[in-house]
Amino acid sequence: MSGHSKWATIKRRKGAIDANRAKIFTKHGREISVAVKEAGPDPVSNSKLREAINRAKSNNMPNDSILRSIKKAFDEDTNNNYEKIVYEGYGPEGVAIMVESLTDNKNRTAGDMRHYFDKYGGNLGQSGCVNFLFKRKGLILIDKNKNISEEKIINDIIECDADDLITFENYFEITTKPESLENICISLEKLGYDASQSEISYIPNSKIKFSEKDSFKKMDKLLEMLESNDDVQNFYHNLED
Repeated sequence: MSGHSKWATIKRRKGAIDANRAKIFTKHGREISVAVKEAGPDPVSNSKLREAINRAKSNNMPNDSILRSIKKAFDEDTNNNYEKIVYEGYGPEGVAIMVESLTDNKNRTAGDMRHYFDKYGGNLGQSGCVNFLFKRKGLILIDKNKNISEEKIINDIIECDADDLITFENYFEITTKPESLENICISLEKLGYDASQSEISYIPNSKIKFSEKDSFKKMDKLLEMLESNDDVQNFYHNLED
């Protein structure tokens, strides 16, 4: 089966957990809070909350911290002040970047985004300026082990009606239609698989390469700033790994 690029955003996030675990947990807590306020505290009936919990667990957020986030959001009398905003722009040498945020102050967040892009060789664009360069897909990661053969997992994802699979050194990456992600995760779990990560992501239609060495330094610093910003939940780009 044909494949596509590595899940760069998630790999980067996983690499940052040990260095800044509290910040990562704060972001997950914010996402859980928004999901609770939108559709209630029961993950059985609230699919967005289930997805938020799964993402939090994949980054080793303790169960008691997850439960506290749910309870806090449910007990709060105030309205949810967080707004979901997707920022789009170009990084060094025209690399396309999409940034998903949850913010209680869109002027502050927009100012931060503009500053990061301008400082590190890019520019923040208007809504829609780069999203046509990506496809929205469900992504599932399954860590490799001796009990999972490539032949078996290919047959199983066909049975589950997933779209595609690519094999990497330490994990399998499965793509799905966004609306099918949850059902396919449930089907894979019933077949004995334990997903290490699952979420809806932006997959680039194609990748670009840098021609200047300095561009890599600027891009790395730009992504580092996005990673450290409390309002940023996810970011995606079309730079070749």
